[in-house]
Order: sequence, then structure tokens, then C-alpha cells
Amino acid sequence: MFFKRSQNDALVAKAAETAAVAAGAATPLTAEELRRVVDPASLGFASTNDLEPISGLIGQDRALKALEFGTSIKSHDYNIFVLGPPASGKTTAVRQQLAAKAAQGPTPHDWAYVYNFDAPNRPKALRLPHGRAKLLAQGMIGALTELRSVVPGVFEGDDYQARRRAIDEAFRSSQEQAFEAVNMKAQQQNIALLRTPTGFTMAPMHEGKVVKPEVFNALPENMRREVENKIEALQKELGDILSRVPKADKKRRAALTELNEEVARIAVHEALDELRAAFADVPEAISYLDAAEADLISNIALFLANDEENAVVRQPLDTAHDVRFRRYMVNVITSNGDDGQTGAPVIEEINPTYGNVVGRVEHIAQMGTLVTDFLLIKPGALHRANGGFLMLDVRKLLLSPFTWEALKRALKAQMIRIEQPMEAAGLISTQSLDPEPIPLDVRVVLFGDREMYYLLVAYDPDFARLFKVQADFDDSIARSEENDRAFARLVASIVKEHGLQPVDASGVARVIDEGARLADHRDKLSIEIGRIADIVREADHWAKAAGRSVTTRDDIERAVDEHLQRSDRLRDRSLETFEQKIVLVDVEGSKVGQINGLSVLQLGDFSFGRPSRITARVRLGSGRVTDIEREVKLGGPLHSKGVMILWGYLAGQFALDVPLALAATLVFEQSYGGVDGDSASSAELYALLSALSEIPIKQSFAVTGSVNQLGEVQAIGGVNEKIEGFFDVCKQRGLTKAQGVLIPKANVQHLMLRHDVVEAVKRGEFSVHAVSSINEGIEILTGVKAGSRGSDGRFPAGTINRLVEDKLRSFAERGRDFARKNGEDAKR
Repeated sequence: MFFKRSQNDALVAKAAETAAVAAGAATPLTAEELRRVVDPASLGFASTNDLEPISGLIGQDRALKALEFGTSIKSHDYNIFVLGPPASGKTTAVRQQLAAKAAQGPTPHDWAYVYNFDAPNRPKALRLPHGRAKLLAQGMIGALTELRSVVPGVFEGDDYQARRRAIDEAFRSSQEQAFEAVNMKAQQQNIALLRTPTGFTMAPMHEGKVVKPEVFNALPENMRREVENKIEALQKELGDILSRVPKADKKRRAALTELNEEVARIAVHEALDELRAAFADVPEAISYLDAAEADLISNIALFLANDEENAVVRQPLDTAHDVRFRRYMVNVITSNGDDGQTGAPVIEEINPTYGNVVGRVEHIAQMGTLVTDFLLIKPGALHRANGGFLMLDVRKLLLSPFTWEALKRALKAQMIRIEQPMEAAGLISTQSLDPEPIPLDVRVVLFGDREMYYLLVAYDPDFARLFKVQADFDDSIARSEENDRAFARLVASIVKEHGLQPVDASGVARVIDEGARLADHRDKLSIEIGRIADIVREADHWAKAAGRSVTTRDDIERAVDEHLQRSDRLRDRSLETFEQKIVLVDVEGSKVGQINGLSVLQLGDFSFGRPSRITARVRLGSGRVTDIEREVKLGGPLHSKGVMILWGYLAGQFALDVPLALAATLVFEQSYGGVDGDSASSAELYALLSALSEIPIKQSFAVTGSVNQLGEVQAIGGVNEKIEGFFDVCKQRGLTKAQGVLIPKANVQHLMLRHDVVEAVKRGEFSVHAVSSINEGIEILTGVKAGSRGSDGRFPAGTINRLVEDKLRSFAERGRDFARKNGEDAKR
């Protein structure tokens, strides 16, 4: 059978009469349920001056226990990942925890790079007892300075000069004796030995005078041949003598070298003697000093500069002005304990680039080229933290090219190898320094959010093997008298740390209230320390501006309001669109198939609620609920899922013995951006039930909450912002005492509404209803009973559910009749 319009109207009228009680049956929440307020008198103090500031964090036992485990276990692959919300104070807390642990640990060794006299491009890493690397570096500079002063005097002294002259004289004497012997023999044979610019020559003599060539040529041939034979024999003898000159000179030079080394050894040994004694207990240092001493002795001429070079030689040795002495200096990489502090280091690298983490080899420009040496090796955070703890921000680390892979290589190999990033990647290979790797013993602590942690676990197979300790910091703590007092002590610590004036009990109570608001839970407190500290500091400013010496509740309230006012420009513009009726939303009257849904807009750290009109239209169709947002690709997957659930609810709740011959459309009116989330699915269902039952919905209400196929209303997020968003629109147009919001009953525990909303509820000008099912909600919205199936399997007459089921049955019958008629027409 078909329902006539008049019959349906009669049933609606009858339902309105029989359900008069239902209109006010649902009791709204009380003002006390909308906001949990701390009584300042219950805190037990007058101001924060009466409190002992708390050290560390509160309510983070799980994370602190994980930190204790991670810093105590000795295995190198148990590094720590600290995850939690930003501005929660976790970095400060971890730093304090690590500092306390490091103070109990041993002070690590010092490390330095020194020149490798055997392989100059491979500087040696020198391990020294803590606090002594700088002493070695200073000692080498002192020794070189002493040698520059002593060596020239030693080599210019009478003793050295006399011994040198003796060696030279011995060489000259042996040469002269040999030449004199040849000369005497030549004279005996009437042969003259003559010195010329080109060397020695011989000529015949007669009566002590050299015979002229023309005279010699006039002599008989036998006489000339006899003279020539004598000259040839003497020349051979002279040649033998001359051939022995280089060997003799070599011996002279060797003797001089031996003399120089002997003198240099004494000077160098005396210069290094004190340094050698200071490091007698360090075999590595003694080996280096032996090698340096040998090289200094071999290159003692470096200290014998001429006058033109004096200006260069006298430059300080710890600069790059005189490259001759750089190889004897010491490049201190890490120095621990020399400032009186003991224990392991705790290093936080705020700019974790490749060079800042692993170290780098720098270059300097000389005559148009880039040159380097071991003194230009610069340490990274791994060097400074070696033997202790290194704190890094994982997001910055991953954004720095090559750094993440370099850190993992160092942790896996337990060695710090300094190399150019491009060389490490195998992209280029240039001749440069190859410093000896330094053994690594460090505990790395990474900081990041939970999303980053789980992404690394999922996509980096090395991550889980190297970072086995997860220190998860909670966003909030449960409220209790003990935690309220601990939170008050936290406020006292903020006051002390920032040098603020005291906060009285009313101010602390208001901060605790705001902590619950930030936690989005009346029974929890946010431990977002950064935001709490901002509120206290801003309130301190307003208190001083008002001339108060103590920060009060009013100052805290103003700080919160001022912060919101600085951020809510877009919220004000949004309210203007409602005031000017650019965006259409009704807050009075009743309409069929129309309801006010609620959404939240998140802009940075500021969010606000905004009502939206949702409409539903129904007619005979093929059993499909069309989500217009989804059809035009403005709806996200969660929103589409919520709409599909509506079809499941209708199919399982109504007219179970007939097919759903329904065509329905749902849309967020004036929605020009993406829509996602299922928090409006209950509102969409209410609109759909209204369209099917033709019972109007009160436009003075707005609705939020998701729904399942069983009709249960489920919790959503942003409940405070959503209620306040609709309240602002209603207040703008004038409160009528009939306006309110429906929320899921599960969200009551999250309510921490603004004071103006709570005060309006107290005055009866606004209401908040908590529902757990669609039936509860539809009764509040329409004033008509929802109805439950009776023993006859039908809903009571005049109820919402009966009207909906009758409409669906009428659609099914009309659809069947339509199909039959089409079949008969086809046969004709």
C-alpha cells in the first residue's frame, strides 16, 4: 500500500501530541560536568614561594626507566630513541638524566692527530690520558721555540766551528799534499803543472821556464816523444788524484753530517727531554717523540735560517705562517678533564651536518691551490662525545645529506673514520689525507616524534638493530591530588628558572585548569612544559604591567586570552561570514532533512570549531546513499566510510524483509575544500532519518559524533572547539535558551569548555547533551520518540523509527509495482 501525504501528516501530528514529554526528557549536562575547576584552597599553599621547585619531569616513569636502562647497558648497539611531543621538556629532562649518569662515569682519553713521518698522507691518531693532549701540544711548541733559539747559537759556537774547520782543513790538506807530490815529480822531469780556469794542464820546461810551442815543435822527434810520454804519465797520475777528490769530499760531507747530527742530537734531546719525562708513562707518546726527534735531527737545517728568513721563522708556531714546523705540532682533537671537570661528556649537536657529526678535513688556499695537512683535521660531535653521550635531533639529522648513513657506519664499525662525503659515497676519488680511524665508544640519543620513529622502524633495517631502546614520553598524566601538587611544583620550577615573580594559589589553579584543557581531558594534565612555561611567563608580564607583585588568576586568564586573540584572526573572519549570512546556518526553527554539523579547523597550534549545514534528500531509488563530497572527490576515505556505515545502519534497522528501494543524497552545504573524518556521520544519519520520517530537526542544535552500524554514537576529537564554535555563532545571533550541542557520551570526560560557555549553561542560555545512541539523539533533535520494536516486530505508531520504516516499505512497494508495470509494458 502507498502512504498518502495526508495520512503521513496525521501520523506526525499524532506523534507530536503523544511525545510531548519526550521534548524535554533528555537532561543536559550540568555546568560542573563541562569544566573541572581546581579550588585554590585545596592546593595548600599561598604562592609558589611556599613550594619546593621540582627537578625533572613528572609522570614519566616509563621513559625515565628506559633511559636508565639504555645508559647502563654496555652493549654498543643499545642506542636510545626519545620520542614524544615537542615542547614537552623531554630534551631538558634527558640532558639532566645523562649529566647525572655521565658524572659517575670515567673521564675518557684524549685524542690527537700527529704527523706520520713514514706516510705523510696518513696522520696517526694518538691516544693520551685525559687532560694531557694539550700539554703535549704545548710541549712541542715549547720545544720548537727552544730549538729556534738554541740551534743557531750552537752551530755558530767556537766548539762547533773549530771541529768543522778541522774537518775542512783535513780535506784541504790531503788534497794539497797529493797535488804537491805530483808537482814535485813533474819539476824533477822538467814538466810544469799549470792551473788554468778550466783545470790543470802540463807543459815542458827548460832551465825553469816553459818551452814555447814553436820551440818545442822544432825539437827532434825522439825528444818530443819522450817529453810527451812523461806528460801523459803525469796526467794519468793527476787524473787519479782528481778522481779521488769527490770521494774525499763525500767523506768530508759525511763527517760534517755526523758532526751536525751529533750536535743536533744533543740540542734536540735537551729540548725534548722535559717533554719525554712528562710522558714517560705513555708509550704511544714516547714513540711519537722518538720519531719526531729523529726527523728534527735530520732536518736541523730548518732552524738555521738566514737573515731574510728570520721574519718568517719568528712567527708563532701555532699559526700557518711557517709551514716548515707544522709537521712537528700536535692537533688536539679532544681534550677531557683539563678544565677540572671529570666524568663522561654529554654533547648536544644542534646542527648535525656531515662535518659537524663525523669531522672533516679543511683546506686553505695557497697560491691559487687548495692544500691541507693533519693540522686541518677538525673533530665532529662523535669525537667530542666519545666515551660519553651524544644527543641529536633525528629530523635535522635526516635532512643533512650523507650524515645518517655516516652515523650508522660509525656505530656499526665502532670507529670514527674521517673522509669526504663524496668519497664515502664512491662518487669521486682524490688524493687527500686519510687519517687513522679513532675507536668509538658512544651512546647516541636521538630525539623525534612518534611518526618519525615508526617510519624508521618500517623502512630502515639498520635502525632497529642500532637503536634498541625506546624512551616514550607521555603527552599527559592522570589528575590526582598528588599530581596536582606536583604540577604546582612544576610551575614553581618555571618561576625559579626564568626569574619570575611568584604565582599565587589561584593562578596555579588556573594553570592546572589550562593543563587539563591542553590535554583535552578533564581527568588528565598536559605536560607540554614549553606551552605551560609560555603561559606563566606571559602572565608574569601582564601582572607586572598591572603593577602587581604576585601573578594571579586574572593574569593567567589574560595570558591565555591574549594568546588566543593573537591567533584567532581567521576565526573572527569565519564568524563574520555567519553574521553576514554568507555561510548559511540556522540556529532557530525546525527543518526536515537539515542539521548543523560541527568540524574543527587546525591552523598551526590554533584550532577552532565551525558549524556546517548538512542536508539530506530521499526518494525512490536503487538502494544507494550518495555522498556528494565523495562523488566530486572532496571527501576523504574516513568520511566516505562514515557515509557507507549509514547504509549499513538503515539496512540492518528497518524493513528487514524488503529491499532498500532508496535513493538518498548527503552533502556538506557550502563546502569548498576537502572533508575527511567520520565525526559528522551521526549528524548525517540524523538528517537522513529526518528526511525519511519527514519530522523536522530543531536547528537550534548542532551535532558531532561518529556512529557505527548498530546505531551507537562514538567518541570524536576536538569536542571543546566544536561546542565553542557553535556557541560563538549562537551568541553572535543571540542566545535563545533553546540552543545546544549533542556530543557522544564518551566525550564527556574530555570537556574543558571556556568560562563563557560554562556561564551561559549555568544561566540556562545554552545546553550540552551527551548521547550514546542514535535513538537518544533523534528524540532530542525532534522532540519525537524514537521507538523500539514491540513483540509484534513493529515500532510503535508515530515514532521516528516507525515513520522511517513505513517510508522504506512504501518505497519498496512502489519499486515493486514500478518493476511489474515495466514488465507488462515490455510484454506488450
